[in-house]
Amino acid sequence: MQTAVDAGDAAALLAAVPAGRRVALVDPRFVGHVHALRLGLTDPRFPAATVPGALTAQAEARGALLRALHRTTAAVSAGAPVVEPEADPAPEDRTVPGRIAVALEAEGTAVQRPALGSLVAAVPTDAEQQATAEAGLAAVDDEAVRLRSAVKAHDGFFTTYCISPYSRYIARWCARRNLTPNQVTTASLITALIAAGSAATGTRGGYVAAGILLLVSFVLDCTDGQLARYSLRYSTMGAWLDATFDRAKEYAYYAGLAIGAVRGGDSDDVWALALGAMVLQACRHVVDFSFNEANHDAVANTSPTAALSDKLDSVGWTVWVRRMIVLPIGERWAMIAVLTALTTPRIVFYALLVGCSLAACYTTAGRLLRSLTRRAGRTDRAAQALADLADSGPLARAVAAITPGFRGAFTAPAVALLGTLVMVGAALFLPYGSWLTVAAAGVHVLLSGLAVARPLKGALDWLVPPFFRAAEYVTILVLAARSDVPHAVPAAFGLVSAVAYHHYDTVYRIRGGTGAPPLWLVRTIGGHEGRTALVAVLAAVLTHTSGFTTALTALAVAVALVVLVESIRFWVSSSAPAVHDEGELA
Repeated sequence: MQTAVDAGDAAALLAAVPAGRRVALVDPRFVGHVHALRLGLTDPRFPAATVPGALTAQAEARGALLRALHRTTAAVSAGAPVVEPEADPAPEDRTVPGRIAVALEAEGTAVQRPALGSLVAAVPTDAEQQATAEAGLAAVDDEAVRLRSAVKAHDGFFTTYCISPYSRYIARWCARRNLTPNQVTTASLITALIAAGSAATGTRGGYVAAGILLLVSFVLDCTDGQLARYSLRYSTMGAWLDATFDRAKEYAYYAGLAIGAVRGGDSDDVWALALGAMVLQACRHVVDFSFNEANHDAVANTSPTAALSDKLDSVGWTVWVRRMIVLPIGERWAMIAVLTALTTPRIVFYALLVGCSLAACYTTAGRLLRSLTRRAGRTDRAAQALADLADSGPLARAVAAITPGFRGAFTAPAVALLGTLVMVGAALFLPYGSWLTVAAAGVHVLLSGLAVARPLKGALDWLVPPFFRAAEYVTILVLAARSDVPHAVPAAFGLVSAVAYHHYDTVYRIRGGTGAPPLWLVRTIGGHEGRTALVAVLAAVLTHTSGFTTALTALAVAVALVVLVESIRFWVSSSAPAVHDEGELA
């Protein structure tokens, strides 16, 4: 910490700081809570941030900060405003750091202004303002605010009332011992894997232990995010771990339940239930992801459906009812844990399939109504995000390149749906191993290319990626289940898990603003239509032989290796965004 006597001295001191370090400017008259300064000066996600009386800049904004400092000094010396009054984003902040922040924004550097709520951050200019600021300091418990803000604002009923009231204190305990969110995330994963191992024993004691450990894992899962918000320790690695470990834990637990069921004397078809639950949950998520990306920056007024939802939000109990209907992760894991301890894996999967199906119908119906009643103009960014989520491989891209596609507001989702029905219908109803199923896969490839031949800017074009996911996942499930080959469904479970990881990885890259995985990766693993066609060919060539299981296993391992290596390379690289994902309600 150094004290500057004037603006020129401040510029010299800033210029002397090594280029890769964060710097901050704080008015010496600053009065406020420590957590207000912490929010303004230590969050690693933003290149520049400010609260009244303080401003920070990371390495990428250092040059802009120095230019803004010189420009602000010149403007103040000349008695001129830093920017035109009507363009001032923070006219109430007349402090020197506040004026520099305005100059930074005028140059094009985004400046984060965290919401302080009841926290005090001020630069008093007279005795009355000093007394007011000090009274505010005394009236508000800085630590209590910090604990409250560590909890995610919008969460499910179970998480809000059964987990967060005490998990926030676990987060503080971890922070005071210098534990990182990544360490807590890893502990949550390890606990869930132990729970899966306990379920795999197939004994009542194992099931009870599994249910308890799954709840402990969920508590830790909530704690890692609360620790990140409490200590403002966000990282690129944390974003990757938090974004993917939830799915890894859930899928590993499904596998543990299936193994335990078979060891406990149940039939092998319980693996089909486990895979069905995983497929349904993944398809639910891609509906949410696609809809949100399609409307992330849509230009239009809110739909009547959304307006009704906003009105219902004013009636407190309806908020909780609607959050519980979608079976968010807290409610879902609690249900799984309790049913595991008290019933059988088969009943757990039946409950998951029924509950997730009802939730999927509710959420998808709401999104359809919003899309049909909202005349929105989708942007090029939204269309590109949907194209990336579609995961079209070389075959579909080749078709799209040589065909103009179909015009019309709803043709893309209609063509994608037709291709899905053709593929899934062939897998379900044609004789197993028939080459007609391979022909249906060819039709699916053709229709997949036609669906993405034009930019996905229609009102319902966000349905295209979910249709493609359903076609691929369900085809793999059906063909493996109908093969009557030992261990084919567990191999299919592994394949869908690897592919689903790739799709989740794509989502979180897009959310981080870094775009989809590289095109070579999509080409290498074949795209959704290529993998679907390949599994259909394998079923026809290796009909009712153990080679089908071997082929599915080899394909799963190959996809997993390629996807994981590229994913790890990306998320530990400097190009990845420094964020901590807030996670999905569902």
